[in-house]
Amino acid sequence: MNVLVSGSSGLIGSALVPALSADGHAVRRLRRAPGAGADATSWNPDDGTFAAGALDGLDAVVHLAGENIAGGRWTASRKSRIRDSRVEGTRRLCAALAALETPPRVLVAASAIGFYGDRGDALLDESAAPGIGFLPEVSRSWEAAAAAAREAGIRVVHLRIGIVLSPAGGALGQMLLPFKLGVGGVLGSGEQYMSWIALDDLVGIVRHALADESLSGPVNAVAPRAVTNREFTRTLGQVLRRPTILPAPAFALRIALGEMADALLLASTRVDPAALRGGSFEFLHPELDGALRQVLDRA
Repeated sequence: MNVLVSGSSGLIGSALVPALSADGHAVRRLRRAPGAGADATSWNPDDGTFAAGALDGLDAVVHLAGENIAGGRWTASRKSRIRDSRVEGTRRLCAALAALETPPRVLVAASAIGFYGDRGDALLDESAAPGIGFLPEVSRSWEAAAAAAREAGIRVVHLRIGIVLSPAGGALGQMLLPFKLGVGGVLGSGEQYMSWIALDDLVGIVRHALADESLSGPVNAVAPRAVTNREFTRTLGQVLRRPTILPAPAFALRIALGEMADALLLASTRVDPAALRGGSFEFLHPELDGALRQVLDRA
């Protein structure tokens, strides 16, 4: 297929593009900056303008672009950038795809398990209602922003992505140094659930979503078994062979990070990949210990 990928330089996109190319697809990277290589084209997500020919001849689009939610304290301006980069960028891209004489067959668009919010130990599949708060509101609007693509007959898959395990970035990348120094520990009570996914499996889910025409709507892109923060902490310490005896109290996290601490570190979201369980997708790394050992072997 001819596949357009936005967010191709991010954590997920950097792993996805070579995998799609290895599958034999012709991959075009959609970048903000023009002149970024022979396989790249450009757009301005702030106004929805595209370089000439950017959307020509597409069979599929993978839309991963968005402001880093953990890139700094959530001020009002940062929250606005987080929301607009997802919601308005998606709306403009989907409007442009819908206006094509021959739209692509499928759009695989990033979303997040932040859709569900802080839900304790409730097991949440794709039918669960959205939660309350900033991240659920952003995720709900993010998915709704693809309406033009759906109305144009494009099969739209919303990947509600969990915590991505990779030493190259994301939550695990930030955890590694303190854990390697032996100063890692549980966050808050440690009883909050963390729904995670190995980067290799996330790339596999995107490839599966492109190919499986029975998939549409929300798909929880998480491993089959969520773990508590206490279990995650213990397992990471065992894999690194380091002690994990220095907890980070909830009040200290809130002082340091404000609202972001409750939404990203202390919220409990126990997510079930029901849509993937019902199909032919097979996880390479269904258990946390094996997933951490695999990704850290590459570090």
